[in-house]
Amino acid sequence: MKLPGGGAFDRQMLRQLQKLQDDVEAAQRELASMRIEASAGGGAVTAVASGSGELLEVRISPEVVDPKDVEMLEDLVLAAVRESLEKAHKAQEEKMSGLAGGLGLPGLL
Repeated sequence: MKLPGGGAFDRQMLRQLQKLQDDVEAAQRELASMRIEASAGGGAVTAVASGSGELLEVRISPEVVDPKDVEMLEDLVLAAVRESLEKAHKAQEEKMSGLAGGLGLPGLL
């Protein structure tokens, strides 16, 4: 099947796809360099994730460490980690949402 415009259409589409690939790679580098923090327990536990969703760090205040209540500490860590990863996911969505728009292919990314 031949498309209208022939080779010119193909070259234009290839240029658009190359630009999209370059833009995606740049966005991925930017996301990987982001540090997204979230805390629980009034800052007693802090989790840091990259914008690409990698958990980078967990900080726990010494005053929240109680050997008699490990379950509370586990809950705080889980809450902080979940929130940092949710924020990272939102950053990914925001960064990537408009990249495919120029190709006229909604929902590509």
